Amino acid sequence: MTRSILLAASAVLVTAVLAACGKTEPPAIPFAPYSTEYSGKPDFAQVEYQYPLGTADLAKITPKNLALLNQEQLDQIYARLSAGPIPDGPFDGSIVLSEGESGKLRAGEIVGGLAGFVLHLKGIAVDKVGEALWKGKVFYRNERVLRNRIEDLETLRKAGLVEGEPQKIAVGRKDAWLLFPAKLYCGQSLIDSRRESIIIDYAFTDELPGYLEKPDFLAGRRGLKVRDEIRMIRPGLYLGRAYMDRVFVLNFVLYNKDIAERDGPAFDKTGAVQEDCWGGTQKRVVVAAK
Repeated sequence: MTRSILLAASAVLVTAVLAACGKTEPPAIPFAPYSTEYSGKPDFAQVEYQYPLGTADLAKITPKNLALLNQEQLDQIYARLSAGPIPDGPFDGSIVLSEGESGKLRAGEIVGGLAGFVLHLKGIAVDKVGEALWKGKVFYRNERVLRNRIEDLETLRKAGLVEGEPQKIAVGRKDAWLLFPAKLYCGQSLIDSRRESIIIDYAFTDELPGYLEKPDFLAGRRGLKVRDEIRMIRPGLYLGRAYMDRVFVLNFVLYNKDIAERDGPAFDKTGAVQEDCWGGTQKRVVVAAK
């Protein structure tokens, strides 16, 4: 598969994802001025000091409207978040493909990071990759382990990428298989070292219970060297960043409706939340809505 074909296929995928989002508007929250040049990027500490996000701002952020922001704006949101509590249980997941600063989608950048992955998945249509691998994650907080929810196991089997029988669970009314286990811990963010993020680390996936050589090796140190990090927007909703071999690839969101409905109202009133990770030297203050 040539790079031009990959670019074209990725562009179709990106367009389809955004079309599925429906008509909506970007979240009406403040951002620091910036330019496209690296020298014009604002310092995160200054952004947070001058443009703090209150609970009313955070309530405006949804998985759908995040896709209408460019990467700089997504980075500024992420930098103004803290890790929050390490999640527990199943979360629905979706990829956030940001809109580029020129108005064009970042398909070229995304496929550049995913090219090796797509080549490993030869025989699978590009639009099937996201469907098969990004249905969500299941956190096992006490074990400090995470596993990914895969609903389209048959697609991976047909490509010869699954050997053995993965663990099966039910989320809602849908069956899902648990693949790609990862270690779960607090650690330094690769974009903002002022405070810790929750790290989802696939480097030693082969040491975890339930590991299957195929396809789990793809995410590990002998494969794509995947490392995710997440921070909490509000209870039940997390913004994530995916890296391959420490190179940023894409953004994603994780959502658990039950947690959002249970803990969201108290967070809106107080702005307080359990912090399991190091809060950093710059104290983050979330102003509650009045």
